[in-house]
Amino acid sequence: MTDEMLKDAQCLFAFLAEAEEGPDRAEIVLAMGSQDLMVADTAVQAFRETHAGWLVCSGGLGKDTAEIFRQPEGVLYARRCLELGAPEDRLIIEKEAANSGENFRFSRAMLEERGIFPRTGVIACKPYMAKRALATGAMQWPEVQWSVRRPELTLSEYIAQGNDARTVLELMVGDLQRLRVYAGRFQAPVEVPEPVWAAYERLAGAGCDRYVIREI
Repeated sequence: MTDEMLKDAQCLFAFLAEAEEGPDRAEIVLAMGSQDLMVADTAVQAFRETHAGWLVCSGGLGKDTAEIFRQPEGVLYARRCLELGAPEDRLIIEKEAANSGENFRFSRAMLEERGIFPRTGVIACKPYMAKRALATGAMQWPEVQWSVRRPELTLSEYIAQGNDARTVLELMVGDLQRLRVYAGRFQAPVEVPEPVWAAYERLAGAGCDRYVIREI
């Protein structure tokens, strides 16, 4: 990674990780599946701190996990949550969602089947998913007042935890593009500042475009 690419990557990471603090209490925690299994740790912490009634681990096999996981993301997350002491009778496993919109829709359906209709919720996610997760929740499950919890890390710290730098760059580029492409359709609109968009274009042009949507 060149110095210029690192600077652009840090720009995307900082923007995508922005999130306002939510209320101290919430009825549910939704752990959004991904290749980052440490999200389960964040979810359990949020579950305890907000005194939530339910912890939903959501995720099947998505664009970034179909080739590396043999079990659905939700199953792997739930296993880790139980290891950390999450109560099994408060845990719901959703294992079919293949994208962020389905994380919300499928989790909502499972809760409604149980007669659970929350009004407040916390999204647990990897750092650079924060902004897109909130935008998706606002569109897909607007009845819930969402906040987000994610590890408070810099890009360098996140990669140092064992996350592959190239994969992180490619996923961030794809997520940034989706903020514009999905706005008003699958996600609530989010203003992307021009300097951030310019950083996205440079990274995509440098070959970090594995998850860029080709046909819009």
